Amino acid sequence: MKKIIVTGGTGKAGRAAIAELEAKGYQVRNIDRAGKSIPGDPSFLYADLSDFGQTIDAMAGYDAVVHLAAIPAPDMYTDEVTFRNNITSTYNVFQAAITLGMKRVVWASSETVLGLPFDDELPDYAPIDENQTPYPESSYSLSKLLGEEMARQFNRRHGIPFVGLRISNIMEPRDYERFPSFQDEPMIRKWNLWGYVDARDVAQACRLGLEADISGAEVFIVAAADTCMTTENSKLMQQVFPDVQLKETGDFDTLLSIEKAKKMLGYNPQHSWRDYVKSS
Repeated sequence: MKKIIVTGGTGKAGRAAIAELEAKGYQVRNIDRAGKSIPGDPSFLYADLSDFGQTIDAMAGYDAVVHLAAIPAPDMYTDEVTFRNNITSTYNVFQAAITLGMKRVVWASSETVLGLPFDDELPDYAPIDENQTPYPESSYSLSKLLGEEMARQFNRRHGIPFVGLRISNIMEPRDYERFPSFQDEPMIRKWNLWGYVDARDVAQACRLGLEADISGAEVFIVAAADTCMTTENSKLMQQVFPDVQLKETGDFDTLLSIEKAKKMLGYNPQHSWRDYVKSS
């Protein structure tokens, strides 16, 4: 698989994924609604993935797809628009991959399926992992959870691997300037158990999703190796989630478990906010 479609390649994850794949020798086409096609340049193609005909035409001739295009968070649009856009575009990309005989689909699910922001349902335990009961609390997270079920059914019927990445809050180096402001108030970032992930580590996970020995439809939490806090996990959990079991973990290790991604994908996050700024 050397010819790869990346949808949503103008976003944080998309830009990093394209750079990672091209550096590893892949030929990449970016399909997005943001930007403008240049005649004779196959690296970018404007297409509306909510239209199945456009999706088929745009993806033809490639070996696999990394599907990152979506309305990327709740509350950016109305619930109905968010759900319709995300579920329709995901279905179209999945179906196009099958129709075109692609060999694999890697796609962006979301950490939000785990119950974020944990206002109505508490985590089952921490570090939270893929066995956590899904609690979609928005039309956005519901679209992602239903995408995971679609992936399982497409895999069951057609056999190609589907790799879903439950990506945490994506950061670029410039975003780390804000992290010292989180330290005095744990509630600011409690909504995802103080998690985050560098865009370059998301890109690593996307590439590994293409390369790993996987035959089914799997989902993986993708996060940084640490939390965004300088307060130890035991103190954070006692203050904010005192009724949630904290399993054995390091003081600053991520509370969004990446053990499954490490084991099955070979994922090894390389970037920490602590390397870029000093906490106040």
